[in-house]
Amino acid sequence: MKLTQTVATILLLVTCILPVSAQQPDSLANDGDTLVPVNQSSTVTAPSATETSGQELSVEQPVAPNTDSELLLTPEAGTTAPDTNPLRDNPTDTLLTAPADTALMQVPDSLAAVSNDTVKRRSIFRKLIDYFDDSNEDQTKHKKIDFSWIVGPSYSGVTKFTLGLLASGLYRIDRSDTITPPSNVTVFGTLSTSGFYMLGVGGLNIIDHDRHRVSYETYFNSMPKAFWGIGYDMGRDSTATSMVQKSYQFDAEYQYNILPNTYIGAAVSFSYMNGHKFKRPDYLLGQSAKYTNTGVGVSLQYDSRDFIQNPYKGVYVNLKQMVFPAFMSSSETFWRTTFTADYYQRVWKGGILAFDFYMEYNSGKEVPWCMMAQAGGGYRLRGYYRGRYRDKAMIETQLELRQKIYRRNGIAVWVGAGNVFPKFSQFEWKRTLPDYGIGYRWEFKHRVNIRIDYGRGKHGGFITFNVNEAF
Repeated sequence: MKLTQTVATILLLVTCILPVSAQQPDSLANDGDTLVPVNQSSTVTAPSATETSGQELSVEQPVAPNTDSELLLTPEAGTTAPDTNPLRDNPTDTLLTAPADTALMQVPDSLAAVSNDTVKRRSIFRKLIDYFDDSNEDQTKHKKIDFSWIVGPSYSGVTKFTLGLLASGLYRIDRSDTITPPSNVTVFGTLSTSGFYMLGVGGLNIIDHDRHRVSYETYFNSMPKAFWGIGYDMGRDSTATSMVQKSYQFDAEYQYNILPNTYIGAAVSFSYMNGHKFKRPDYLLGQSAKYTNTGVGVSLQYDSRDFIQNPYKGVYVNLKQMVFPAFMSSSETFWRTTFTADYYQRVWKGGILAFDFYMEYNSGKEVPWCMMAQAGGGYRLRGYYRGRYRDKAMIETQLELRQKIYRRNGIAVWVGAGNVFPKFSQFEWKRTLPDYGIGYRWEFKHRVNIRIDYGRGKHGGFITFNVNEAF
């Protein structure tokens, strides 16, 4: 931004310094505070000392040329300038005639054309800079929706060359409410040369001064996946097999405020998972490759976070119980219990310490492989491939330090650990998965970050790209 302003200032100075030809079309000259029209056949002189005293101007007085710039000056009120030019078009203009030693130079047409092209190119570039420079300001108080988007390429050995789209919007259902955090919506999509695609939308509506909350997420995708099987031992010892997973997912939840920062809610979930082109179907341990599951549930939540997408302080605790009955699914009835506890605290200027604890427990005669708890990915145990370790239950914890560095840029470092197991009686500490990493943060919208994380675990490292914080 500073470079752009500097270039603009230089261009302005050059424009002021270049003399204007008497043969040029009408233009405007800047005297510092006022703009004075220049007539086609008119020339100007600098005023003499008598002008400032209100006396009549004399054309015979010598005037020293202005070597800094050709500024046009108007005489003060009550003064007149004699018309010494018999060819002037408008004898009523109170403009002064320049002496011979201050003859004006004609600006070549080619130079004018180059300048116009430069201004046009700079204008387009400036619009792009202004677009991203203002995108992180809270504009929800005077706009119906503050919406921004970004497109970028990526490459991985699995998906090959990929083009991704991310659009994020903040808005207030009640624009007169400036205290309640704004609602949000995110649209995301990817398309790769390997045939992988994903398209989805998610968001949170905060209604009636945060008395009601409605959250939702839906997406569909088709992507190549690596699959190690079910259980800790398979994730540690087996060789990955390839498959293609097609998914359709919809989740929605309504929450009602019953006490300060306390909400009770109801949730619905629908998913369709189809894994095909398995090179090792025996890894499924006799389960079907395709499942459809529909569930309903209830939740109890405490939330004192100051900003849901990127908290600087506060506490978040959520207990949710879901049931996926057999008559609504293609599997046997199973239950899912999740518990989340997060804490956020500002430790110094620009520094936020965040803590996350998460537990997921699936119980029932049959829990589909695609509905089991999965370690790894972009949110928990970020140093592991999502799904390498999967089982009925998982416990995970992580501690992250987030530091704003300069303007919209920041970094994050974290340490964490997790464990997958079939049931609590079979939990083993020695199977704990360590996790640590570092990430870059860029404030895409007001307190909405795009993050690039590099995490490491027992089997190497992974890079993930996401919007919003991991927790």
